[in-house]
Amino acid sequence: MGTVETDLRRIRQRLEAEGWLILRNTGDHTVYGHDERVGRIPVPKGRGDLPQGTAKSIAKAAGWI
Repeated sequence: MGTVETDLRRIRQRLEAEGWLILRNTGDHTVYGHDERVGRIPVPKGRGDLPQGTAKSIAKAAGWI
């Protein structure tokens, strides 16, 4: 299995392009939700790259892997 995207900007762009909406933007995370999918995805605020494990967790929750 290849590596997952770790760039925060690209992760946010892909989530929004796939219909994930910002539910909450307070604290240390932006929380995304989707009308047709179950669950919420917390994405850390900031810039740069995420640790591989965090990026993998977001990718699993979004259905990318």
